[in-house]
Amino acid sequence: MNITKENFGELNGDTVTAYRLINDHGMQVSCIDYGCTITEINVPDQTGNIENVVLGFDTVEEYKNHSPFFGCIVGRVAGRIGQAEFDLDGKNYKLLKNDGDNHLHGGLHGFDKVIWDATVEETADEVKLIFTHVSPDGDEGYPGNVNLTVTYSLNNNNTFQISYEATTDQKTLLNLTNHSYFNLSGNLKTDILDHELTLKSDQFVELSDALIPTGHLLDVEATAFDFRLGRKIKDGVTSEHPQNKLVGGGYDHPLLLSANHQEEISLIDFSNGRKLVIETDEPAVVLYTSNMMGDNFNIRGVQARKYLGVCLETQHHPDAINHPEFPTIVLAPGEVYQTKTSYSFSVLKGE
Repeated sequence: MNITKENFGELNGDTVTAYRLINDHGMQVSCIDYGCTITEINVPDQTGNIENVVLGFDTVEEYKNHSPFFGCIVGRVAGRIGQAEFDLDGKNYKLLKNDGDNHLHGGLHGFDKVIWDATVEETADEVKLIFTHVSPDGDEGYPGNVNLTVTYSLNNNNTFQISYEATTDQKTLLNLTNHSYFNLSGNLKTDILDHELTLKSDQFVELSDALIPTGHLLDVEATAFDFRLGRKIKDGVTSEHPQNKLVGGGYDHPLLLSANHQEEISLIDFSNGRKLVIETDEPAVVLYTSNMMGDNFNIRGVQARKYLGVCLETQHHPDAINHPEFPTIVLAPGEVYQTKTSYSFSVLKGE
């Protein structure tokens, strides 16, 4: 087990540092302190060929100019907040509108645009990278000083875990996630339409035309949202379901998890045998199949395009503050925000 550290570049005169977490079996997770951004996850396929399975860039400038939240921590609130405003204890808070009339992923300068402080811990069985940041009262319109810790850890079982912890001195909102785009083909050899996704989920959240939750929960039964027995991602692209068509063909929806820490999410590329299992204590996962990705930039020599990656964003429901029927995302003084998600990589056994 090992962690390496090197200069990744500069942003507004500040140094951006890259870290590489390495286990004893060749798995490597690379990230930078700008946005806690995961830049690479290198894992083997069935033949032992080690390749990168997430979308990312090699320069700070590319992240600044082109990144659709590749690999970063988003917050204070992941997803959209309708009309970019909310009421909390009788006070109205107005946020920046950075997605039409709505607020998306914490605003224009959310946690993905911050250079976090980082410390390293190494043991024989695990390496950890501990990111910390203080979000000041009024940051992007949110109340309260919030102390945040995000820990990235890698063990010798090829499991990468993200742990989140936070406290506040005023009532505020918090709903964090990691926004990695996965592509198990390795080094973006193909898109993700033939990846098979399995989800322990019986319902998903209906979206309005503005992609804001309506508050209605829809059953997955007999729809392209039924991943309980596994299905190809391309089923959502060809689906005539109004919700698939609404988001441009594919998915950009919160699916409610019916189990936690029970292999509730799995993604497989049968062409090379790579398998990813995600376990979390969050109530939902936002499935986004990069339907809206533009083609005006390159990703390590590959032209960006729709369906090049799939995001599996474990979190609470988007716009929860405006839907009292959803689990709360309010954090109060004296409470500790804690959640974790693990990503375990393996290969399918041969015949």
